[in-house]
Amino acid sequence: MDQLPLPLEGITVVAVEQAVAAPFATRQLADLGARVIKVERIDGGDFARGYDTAAGGLASHFVWCNRGKESVALDLKDPRGLDTVRRLVAGADVFVQNLAQGAAARLGLDAATLCAAHPRLVAVDISGYGASGPYAGKRAYDMLVQCEAGLVSVTGTPERPVKAGIPAADVAAAMYAFSGVLAALLRRGATGRGGPVEVSMLDALAEWMGHPLHHAMHGGTAPARTGLAHAVIAPYDAYVTADGGRVLLSVQNDREWRRLAEQVVGRPELGTAPEYATNAARVARREATDAWVAGALGALDTDEALARLEGAGIACARLRDVHELAEHPQLAARERWREVDSPVGPLRALLPPITLPGGAEARMGAVPALGEHTGAVLRAVGMTDDEIAALRRDGVAA
Repeated sequence: MDQLPLPLEGITVVAVEQAVAAPFATRQLADLGARVIKVERIDGGDFARGYDTAAGGLASHFVWCNRGKESVALDLKDPRGLDTVRRLVAGADVFVQNLAQGAAARLGLDAATLCAAHPRLVAVDISGYGASGPYAGKRAYDMLVQCEAGLVSVTGTPERPVKAGIPAADVAAAMYAFSGVLAALLRRGATGRGGPVEVSMLDALAEWMGHPLHHAMHGGTAPARTGLAHAVIAPYDAYVTADGGRVLLSVQNDREWRRLAEQVVGRPELGTAPEYATNAARVARREATDAWVAGALGALDTDEALARLEGAGIACARLRDVHELAEHPQLAARERWREVDSPVGPLRALLPPITLPGGAEARMGAVPALGEHTGAVLRAVGMTDDEIAALRRDGVAA
C-alpha cells in the first residue's frame, strides 16, 4: 500500500509571530507538512530568540516552537516591507499573527481585513483577551493570563499559589489556533471560503479551567490547593521512598483501597474498617490515611514500591525531573526522539504527539537562522536580485 502524504502538504502559511502562542501553533502546521514562512523583525527577529542560550547557544523556547519554518526578516514599518508581506499573503492559504493588540489592524494585517481581500484565506488573530471588552488593550503575558484565568489560584500548596511550570496560557491558545486552522481549512474545502479565526489566551485557558470552574460555579466552593494531593480523593499524593525517590499513587475506588491496604500497606483490616473503607471516610481522615501509606512506601526503595503498587493494580508513577523525562524509557522504547538541524548543529527533539499510522512521518525541519530564507522567498514572489539588494541596503530586509 502506498504511504499517505502528510495532510497539510501544499498548504502555505505566512506568520507574523513572536514568543510562543502563534509560533507553537504554526509549528504544528509545519510538522504536518505545511510550508510556514515566518516573518520576523530585522532587529533581532522574534524576541523569543533572545530568551536564553540553553539549546547549544540558541534559545530553548525558539528551538521548541520554530523548527521547519522559513525565516524572512522584514521591517513592517516601511511600506516596502509591508507590501512584501501582502504579496506573500496573496499566495498563502493561512495567515497567523499574534502582534500586540491593535498592531495588526493598523498594518492592515488583521484577519477581517485580509479575509475581505482574499476570500479563500484562513486568517488567525491570536490575542491575550480578545478584540473587545475592557481588557482588549491590556498587555497579556502567559503568567498574567494564568492569574486572570484562575489557574494560579488552584495550583500550589494550601499556603501558597504558584503558576504552572510551563506556559499554559500560550500553549492553550496555540493548540486552539492550530485546531481552528484545521477546522477552517475543512470548511474551505466544502465551501471554497476561508475566513477569520479568533483565539484569545484567556478564553483558551478558561476552557482548560473547566473542572475547577464548574466545581465552583455549581458546587459553591473552588477546589482547594493541595500540592500533589487531590482535593477530593484519598490516598492520592506523592510519597517518599527509602532511597529518596518519590512515588505518586492514586486510589480511585474502595476496591483499590482494599487491595492497597492488604498487598502494599500490609494491614488488610484497614480495607474494611469504617474509618477508612470509603473515600469520604479517608478524605475526612486524610492525615492518618497518608501516614499509613507513607509508612509502607517509606520502607521500600522506589523500584520496589512501584513494583508492589503495580502488582496490586494501583495506578502509580515515578516523580521525575526534566532530565529524567529526557531519558524516559517509554519515549525511548517508542522511538519518539529525532534530531533536527539548526544553526548550531543537530538538536534532539520529540516527534509531535499526533501520529498518523500509514502516513509519512512528521516533517521536523531545521530551526532557521534569522532571515535565512529572505532571498529565496522574495524571489519566489517575483522580486529581482536588484530589488532584494535594495531592500537590504535600505534596512527593510535582512
